[in-house]
Amino acid sequence: MTLNSRLPDLLAYTDSMLTWVSGRGRILIVVHDNPDPDSLASAMALRHLFAVRLNKEAVIAFSGMIGRSENLAMAKTLQIPLTPFPIIDLKMYQVICLLDTQPGTGNNSLPPGTRVDIVIDHHPMRETSASCRWVDIRPEYGTTATILYEYLKVQGVALGTKLATAIFYAIKSETQDLGREARRADRDAYLALFPMANKTLLNGIIRPPLPREYFASLHSALEHTVLYGNVLVAALKGVQFPELVSELADLLLRLEGVETVLSMGHYNSEMILSIRTANERINAGELIRALVVGMGTAGGHGMMAGGKVDNVAEDDAAITHVEQELTERLLKELGVALRDPERLVP
Repeated sequence: MTLNSRLPDLLAYTDSMLTWVSGRGRILIVVHDNPDPDSLASAMALRHLFAVRLNKEAVIAFSGMIGRSENLAMAKTLQIPLTPFPIIDLKMYQVICLLDTQPGTGNNSLPPGTRVDIVIDHHPMRETSASCRWVDIRPEYGTTATILYEYLKVQGVALGTKLATAIFYAIKSETQDLGREARRADRDAYLALFPMANKTLLNGIIRPPLPREYFASLHSALEHTVLYGNVLVAALKGVQFPELVSELADLLLRLEGVETVLSMGHYNSEMILSIRTANERINAGELIRALVVGMGTAGGHGMMAGGKVDNVAEDDAAITHVEQELTERLLKELGVALRDPERLVP
């Protein structure tokens, strides 16, 4: 069953979904690899819904790592129960949920062909999602956590302080305090959750201690960043953790005069990609999918998108070749001349 709107049907939809889940066995909630605040809060919220309405405890599984200091602080401070996906036996679960991702997108570790029962996401609909039983995909929303907040609200489920803080922070970070791709539903949830969120916990998540490696990576990033007019390309070489690529893309988009940023970093034989744009005429999701055709997988929407190129060798020549190919494709897609770039830091 597919839900195409947030409207009066939401109560009937969630009632039907919960009834279906109640008649089955163990529940697995899978978030995308290297989970961000939106996916973590969404999983926490769905797990709470199942616990309160069905008295069933779901397992939250993730792959990759949580490397960004804010995300790590969120998981620890809010005590989000996470299980590494490699130790999960899928045969043990009769209900499989995907949050903030979809089947076959390349950013989650479910094996191809795995049955997925519930998909909840705010990215554009993929063909592979159509075969899932319960599908609630709302690309017009700024966050997946907003959708889960509406589930809890329509079901009359109370939120504890930690869950309220988690969902509030997810909306805050994903939409940059409602300034990026936020819609009315996101604003309503943000304003409703603000007084419920624990400000002390929130401060510890937003401003956690940063490891020395972060500043070393930032230094390297600035040294490897170049400008093609209003297009910025950051070839970060090797990175300590995958989230650093998107974190630096957000930071570099703030450079005066820059409209579009491509950030690239090599991690565990993959080239991690992130695109950010301030130009509303550019669809970041469509742009990044054009960049990785024949090379990898990607997804996104509006002003932000991410992806990866698989099987990139560790040696400098291979990394540089992929960086150059992606840069050339980017400039071609944007209609920017491939001229001698200007270094950000001379």
